[in-house]
Amino acid sequence: MIKIKDFEAGNKNPFFLIAGPCVVENKKIAFDTAEELKKITTKLNIPFVYKSSYRKANRTSLSSFTGLGDEEAIKILSEVRKEFDVPVLTDFHSPDEINLLNDAVDILQIPAFLCRQTDLLLAAGKSGKIVNIKKGQFLAPEDMKHAADKVASTGNKNILLTERGTTFGYHNLVVDMRSLIIMKKIGYPVIMDATHSVQLPSAGNQSGGQPEFIKPLARAAAAVGISGLFLEVHPEPEKALSDAASQFPLRELKELLLIIKEIDSLVKGL
Repeated sequence: MIKIKDFEAGNKNPFFLIAGPCVVENKKIAFDTAEELKKITTKLNIPFVYKSSYRKANRTSLSSFTGLGDEEAIKILSEVRKEFDVPVLTDFHSPDEINLLNDAVDILQIPAFLCRQTDLLLAAGKSGKIVNIKKGQFLAPEDMKHAADKVASTGNKNILLTERGTTFGYHNLVVDMRSLIIMKKIGYPVIMDATHSVQLPSAGNQSGGQPEFIKPLARAAAAVGISGLFLEVHPEPEKALSDAASQFPLRELKELLLIIKEIDSLVKGL
């Protein structure tokens, strides 16, 4: 189990939620979303981690939105953390970024495309922060052990492993629910990212998506048994500056979480 602020994450513990807009767009959207997420999860007694990327380094085309500026975005994440008293997660792309994030986030995320980068994994481990490793679209679930071992070699075993779909031909992903079970055997809490898993990568000059499958995948993962559910949510997904085709509508979140909580309790005998 891993201690995240005031709750413990474990594959046999009640599930927790990682959620927020894909990228920091502006302070209003960040605060409005965080406020509503905190309100919903508090009412449902679901532990909550706020997620948003301060910068998007991996975009399909040069014209895609990458962020409003590192300093401003990190400041907004820090303010969300303080204002709503929630742990914050963001991804990073090179070891020297960690110093920028130290006082703003609780969890450092290794992007899926970078999950084998030894220097990145070691730097994350040495930071002492919780590390969430996204499983690469090109990786077998059992191979995540090697990524986790790199972080653990620093003495930091506060590790989360996240499923986000596997490349299935061109411009498509598929989720093999067996991967959740296989990754649990590695010994760390396992998260299901039900929004990135419905992407249609690089469909044209930006990634597309099939958001109608977010709910079924989330329900299926809860039935398999997961430590946490990862959802990129937005007040108006169609207007989002990143991953507009695969973000989940904030207005529909409470209904989904009620179902996930019921499944989670049944599966874990809570």
